[in-house]
Amino acid sequence: MPEPRTVALVTLGCARNEVDSEELAGRLAADGWQLVDDAADADVAVVNTCGFVDAAKKDSVDALLEANDLKGHGRTQAVVAVGCMAERYGKELSEALPEADAVLGFDDYTDISDRLQTILSGGVHASHTPRDRRKLLPISPAERQGASVALPGHAQEAPAPAPADLPEGVAPASGPRAPLRRRLDDSPVASVKLASGCDRRCSFCAIPSFRGSFISRRPSDVLGETRWLADQGVSEVMLVSENNTSYGKDLGDIRLLETLLPELAAVPGIERIRVSYLQPAEMRPGLIDALTSTDKVMPYFDLSFQHSAPGVLRAMRRFGSTESFLELLGTIRGKAPEAGVRSNFIVGFPGETEADLEELERFLSSARLDAIGVFGYSDEDGTEAAGYGDKLDEDIVAQRLARVSRLAEELTAQRALERLGSTVRVLVESIDEETGEAVGRADHQAPETDGSTTLTSCEGLKPGMMVTAKVIDTEGVDLIAEPLTGGDCSVEEVGR
Repeated sequence: MPEPRTVALVTLGCARNEVDSEELAGRLAADGWQLVDDAADADVAVVNTCGFVDAAKKDSVDALLEANDLKGHGRTQAVVAVGCMAERYGKELSEALPEADAVLGFDDYTDISDRLQTILSGGVHASHTPRDRRKLLPISPAERQGASVALPGHAQEAPAPAPADLPEGVAPASGPRAPLRRRLDDSPVASVKLASGCDRRCSFCAIPSFRGSFISRRPSDVLGETRWLADQGVSEVMLVSENNTSYGKDLGDIRLLETLLPELAAVPGIERIRVSYLQPAEMRPGLIDALTSTDKVMPYFDLSFQHSAPGVLRAMRRFGSTESFLELLGTIRGKAPEAGVRSNFIVGFPGETEADLEELERFLSSARLDAIGVFGYSDEDGTEAAGYGDKLDEDIVAQRLARVSRLAEELTAQRALERLGSTVRVLVESIDEETGEAVGRADHQAPETDGSTTLTSCEGLKPGMMVTAKVIDTEGVDLIAEPLTGGDCSVEEVGR
């Protein structure tokens, strides 16, 4: 019997990419590929790249080069680039990085097994040719649902029914329309895509050009996938897309998310639901109510503010101001005082003045955000802002980045201190091998991007358990909490 083909998936970037990797893993496993964790043990290393900012692109290139170094020393015979950077640059990336044996775009995902087999057999697959994916879907959102466009992580009509004898752990996650999905870890947290693409035209952002226009997944697909994840041991689902506040607009109901959340909360085994990627300009009273009052839905607000000076926001083709943003936060905290709020900001945008920067600092000092990401502006290929004049010197951008980053670090540490003495629910995600302490996240903390909570003086905890605890100390944005059950935290006392 021939030895099975092996493949390793290396994922960079955001939670959306992680979902895409699990789709690729499901497709490959269903076609007989053996998935391995280490690229050195794989015939083919598939690197799911990120094309968001320069630092992410560099990480993607480094990962491809690292995988290529394995060739000739281990089992690895081929290295393949997929993901956002591959989709965005295609042939250009292939020419600049000959170490990659192929550069595949989103259109290749449905045939990923055949593509990898061709490459492994010594064949050549033409590198992806980039195109503006916004032009692949109708202008009218209402006409997009029937379009046959590759949408990674979405339910799509398959050329044939999913096989009945799928390997263990692989399932059509949302029924007959769904892509196959296989989990790549055993974390109690998993992301579920609500939608793909974006109809906003922020002048600094290239994502819509390679992710396409906004298109929602059907509620039945989202529900089906969540049920499947719960069966796999997932306790928390994080709903992701480029813009969750637009969910349902192409399905005829912009308030569809408010209807969907209670249905997701009713899925047996799901203890927490978190909604990410919210646009401040699209927040509506009903959505705020749903996020602050629906059982098992976390009062967590990942709001994309980007700046607060009106002039800079207009240049970014965004809306808002310090006062309107503070009013929004006041509304949220009026309904859920302990709500978690995070946001990202760009400093050094073309034309940003010292007064603009001080306005941003004023907002940050008043906003009481739990987590803050700060980026220095850099030109992105194909964006409107890349053609702006009045660019700031790189040294000035770097200085402003350091200045605002220091402020953000101080402010988020202060916000963590405000939670001293409060009671939090912590989902255990891992056990520290050295100390034996359990590490997880409270309701206001999202995976990867926010802080964590360490549980002290407690034995018997396992990943996936939910623990009620009191915050007794902080370390920067991280919390240290003591379980209210005392030192003996048995499964019976705090388990699901």
